Amino acid sequence: MQQSVPTESQEHLVRMENVSFSHGDRVILDGIDLNIPKGKITTIMGPSGTGKTTALRLITRQLHSNTGKVFVDDQDISLFSRKEIFAMRKRMGMMFQTGALFTDLSVFENVAFPLREHTRLPEATIRDIVVMKLEAVGLRGARELMPSELSGGMARRVALARTIALDPMMIMYDEPFTGQDPITVGVIMQLIRKLNDSLGLTSVIVSHDVAEVSAISDVIYIIADGKVVESGAPNALANSESEWIQQFLHGKPDGPAKFHYPARDYAADLLDLDEV
Repeated sequence: MQQSVPTESQEHLVRMENVSFSHGDRVILDGIDLNIPKGKITTIMGPSGTGKTTALRLITRQLHSNTGKVFVDDQDISLFSRKEIFAMRKRMGMMFQTGALFTDLSVFENVAFPLREHTRLPEATIRDIVVMKLEAVGLRGARELMPSELSGGMARRVALARTIALDPMMIMYDEPFTGQDPITVGVIMQLIRKLNDSLGLTSVIVSHDVAEVSAISDVIYIIADGKVVESGAPNALANSESEWIQQFLHGKPDGPAKFHYPARDYAADLLDLDEV
């Protein structure tokens, strides 16, 4: 029996088609197309202020695009009712840059929180789920600790356990490696890859950490000036002939992305000469 070939919409959990978004007169995203394949790790990279986190907020309908469409699981989310938006968000996990743990709740209660909030599971079942999620991130023995007793890396791992508590279809990571030591970065990288593959997740990472995300990503999008500059597998981008891509990947201070903000002639400025 001949198997059917998946269509593009079936292969991608999220599709952004010609999406634009502005804050007043400031254009953040300018007609971008972005596809997030199911079961893979996709990273969105680019200079600061280019709309990476904005893209995540459009996917979760925290923001509305000015033009274009965003599809999640082959559904146009601009048509969703408020109830449908909340239902969609329950199927998405978000790990924030700071971890965003509840400071007055223990590690156990932080992970249990979404289960208590969004399900009617019996207490014994909630306990089992929390223990399993903490085991997955290596912190089962820390369940009675308070957030103030955790290192920064441990707090990120607890946040990740909480993120997977409801078994989401997709997890979004906003700068997961920021401010972490090399060992913690390695642990978080391993967890992202392991959880994505073992749980059949789709992962989206926003990050500036070129080497780290290149090691675990299946697809990378690089955004600048509100547009997708280039996308592809990490090794393909590493061999790109684009001077801009090479400047970004290798952190060169000058190149197509200029070090100096546009200004009039330097000598004329020093001498305070009127421009002709």
